[in-house]
Amino acid sequence: MKFNATRLNGLYTIDTAPTVDTRGSFVRTYCDDEFVVIRSNLHWKQSNLSTTQGKGSIRGMHFQYPPAAEVKLIRCLRGKVLDVAVDVRHGSPTFLQWEAVELAENNNRMMFIPEGFAHGFQILTDEAQLLYMHSAAWSPALEGRLRFDDPRIGVRWPLPVDHVSDRDLGTPLVDDHFTGVDL
Repeated sequence: MKFNATRLNGLYTIDTAPTVDTRGSFVRTYCDDEFVVIRSNLHWKQSNLSTTQGKGSIRGMHFQYPPAAEVKLIRCLRGKVLDVAVDVRHGSPTFLQWEAVELAENNNRMMFIPEGFAHGFQILTDEAQLLYMHSAAWSPALEGRLRFDDPRIGVRWPLPVDHVSDRDLGTPLVDDHFTGVDL
């Protein structure tokens, strides 16, 4: 695995190297011994599989407040997405800045998102399936959201937005009272 630091501290893309032969391929997606270079003592508490349909559809932007703040490891199993992380860490020099990476079933790339980041994605194919690993269990009472189209954040989605959940559409825009996540 190759860990690629982004301009947002703690956020990484990870390139994996599959072994390929006539039977197919094999790729390691997680190993404690390898991940120690970016995070020691990482333990996964929850795993989720997301299937999204409709090219241009968006899920997110979601995060968890402490004590349910979580690390996420995202991999695309089918299709292609633009995966986006927004820094919501209180006091961070990159507060409300975002980073995006294309994840696809055939590009062997993952996104490592630390605590204090909102996460969302837009699908670039008719259907996409993502596997999420989480370091904490989801807590509805501690969930936070950002609007996918918040002008203060300014994510540039590559496609016209097609489908967004009513819940995500109902998320208010960031105002001066939003101080982010204290970790």
